[in-house]
This record gives sequence, C-alpha cells and structure tokens, in this order.
Amino acid sequence: MIVMPIIVLFFEEHGLSLTQIMILQAIYSLSVALFEIPSGFFADIYGRRLSLFYGSIFIFSGNLIFSFFSGFNEFFVAEILLGLGYSLVSGADSAIIYDSLLEMKQDKDYTKIEGRNYGIGNISEGLAGILGGFLAVTSLNLPVYIQTIVIFFSIPIAYSLVEPKSSYKLAKNFNSILLVVKETFLYHDKLKWYIIYSSAMGVGTLSIAWFVQPFLLELDTPLVYYGIIWASLNIITGIISYYSYVFKNHNLLTYISLLMFISFISLGLNITVYGFIFIVFIYIIRGIITPNLRNLININSTSERRATVLSLRSFMIRISFALIAPVLGYITDLYSISYVFYILAFLIGTTSLLAVYKLNNQ
Repeated sequence: MIVMPIIVLFFEEHGLSLTQIMILQAIYSLSVALFEIPSGFFADIYGRRLSLFYGSIFIFSGNLIFSFFSGFNEFFVAEILLGLGYSLVSGADSAIIYDSLLEMKQDKDYTKIEGRNYGIGNISEGLAGILGGFLAVTSLNLPVYIQTIVIFFSIPIAYSLVEPKSSYKLAKNFNSILLVVKETFLYHDKLKWYIIYSSAMGVGTLSIAWFVQPFLLELDTPLVYYGIIWASLNIITGIISYYSYVFKNHNLLTYISLLMFISFISLGLNITVYGFIFIVFIYIIRGIITPNLRNLININSTSERRATVLSLRSFMIRISFALIAPVLGYITDLYSISYVFYILAFLIGTTSLLAVYKLNNQ
C-alpha cells in the first residue's frame, strides 16, 4: 500500500474533486459489497487458497489501470476490479488462518495470531508509506508504479499457500448463500449484533483513513511528511494489534464505542495540530478492536460457512461506507471537514452502543 499516504493527492493530480474521489471509493465499497458474499461462498466451496489467488490477480489488474490510464471513467473500472479482488481476499484470509489453527488444535491462539498478522500488515503498510511519501516528491505516479510491481508478487505467494483439510458441507448453489444470510441475521442474534457492531467500527476506521489527507491539507502540511505521518499511524495500529489479545474485558466493546464517539467529536472541534491526537486514538482503537471482533465472529461461526460469515461482516462495512462516503465528500467540499467528524461520531456511537445493548441482553 505504497500509494495510500498520497492517494487523495494522486486523484486530485488527475483532475478529480474530493466529491468524485469519494464517489470512486463508494464504487469500490459497493463492488466489494456486491461480490463479498458470493466470493465468501466461493472460498467455502472451492477453497480459501484459490479465492486468494484469483483475488490477487484482480487486485493487480486494478493497479495496472491506475498505472497506465487517467480520468474518472478509467479509475471507475479500476475500482470495480479492486472491489472484486479484495472481496475474494476478504474473509478467505481470516478463514484460512482460523481453519489452519483448528486443524492443528491451536484455535485458542487465533486472536494472538490474527493480531500479529494484522499488526505486521499495518507495520509493513507504514514502512511502505514512508517510501510512498518520499517517492511522491519526485512524482505522484511513481508510488503507483512501485505498488503495482509489489502486488504482482502476491499472485505466486497466494498460489503457494496450503489449504487446510476442513470439510466444506454447503451445497453448491445460490440458495445456500441465502441460507447462511438468513440464519445469521434471523436466527443467530449474537452473531448478527457482532457483525453490526463490526460494521460501525469499520465505517469509522475506513472514513478516518480517507480523511487524514484532507485533514493534513487543512493544516498546510508539506507533502514530504505525508508518508511519515501515514507510516506512524499504521505502525501504531500494528504494534497495538500485535498485542490485541491482552485486551480482554467484559466491557471492552462499550469502552471502545465511547472512545470512538469522543475521539470523533474532539477531532471535529480541533482542526489543528492538536486534533491529530484524536486521529491517533482512532488508529489505536482500530488495532485493539479488529482482531478481537474477528475472533468473536469466528467463535460464533462454523468452518463450513466461516468465509461466508466473515464476508457478511465485510459486506456490511462496505455497503455502509458506499452509502455515506459521497455524502461526506460533498459536505467537505461545500462546508467543513468538522461536520464530517460530527456525523461520524453520531452514526458510529449510536449504532455500536445499540449493538452492545443487544449483546448484553442476549
């Protein structure tokens, strides 16, 4: 993810407004959402390794378009390819970890392993961000070229993975997908509210990732610092995530909801260098909650439908973000970024606290 620290600037360099940028992100999220559940079902039937392999090919293809084409329409196609690719990866990646541990009778270590996996990924993204920031000083296109080359290597790596010997019992038809969705949201209240809570947190962390750069623009931050700042945020998330398994408390979800609400409100009130403290808080929350929520969802699911259920989680996050992202971009263009943070505080706070209330009354 070398391009992420300057992705908004890259799009603006190619003539896009912030509203158009957020429309593209909505298209990406909508693409992930539409493909998410079928791709999770594909991983449950044909294997996680194959799902990761095809996903890597589509992600590489999307980055190729960013590298050699320009304009809203071309980027529109690239976002759809990325959406398909990441939907094939999403769910299958956590499922292959959990089922591998289950096969080795080490499933109790999942939160620790997923935390390390998520942590190493964020630290890697952070280090790549430093490189991206420095490369962008030479050219805003250069980080995209380098990222595309790096992503190519995910294809042979995905192909080389070892599939766990889990038994996939779902029938190979679309009705089976509907059955999993129906059982999750109608008959499994605990799993349903974990997914809803997870979607609220996901919208919050996705939104802050896209609004860090507009926030830095408000502060007239020099371009060379974008990569360092992005790196610092992701390394903080990575370190916290690496040790996320130690954050075990009966009221953890409540505390996280309140901290997220307070952080977004405080951020809206402080569009200054001091406001950056609250961005750091949100990245810390991300490191704590992501592996723990994935573990709670895995515990309440079964191997034969694990990837589909994890994809349902991602579907909820992506469809929610797809609906809200263009609105947030429009508000920023027309009014102020502060209003965006107030809206996010209200949406995330009310949804997550409702989910906590429902989970506590199971």
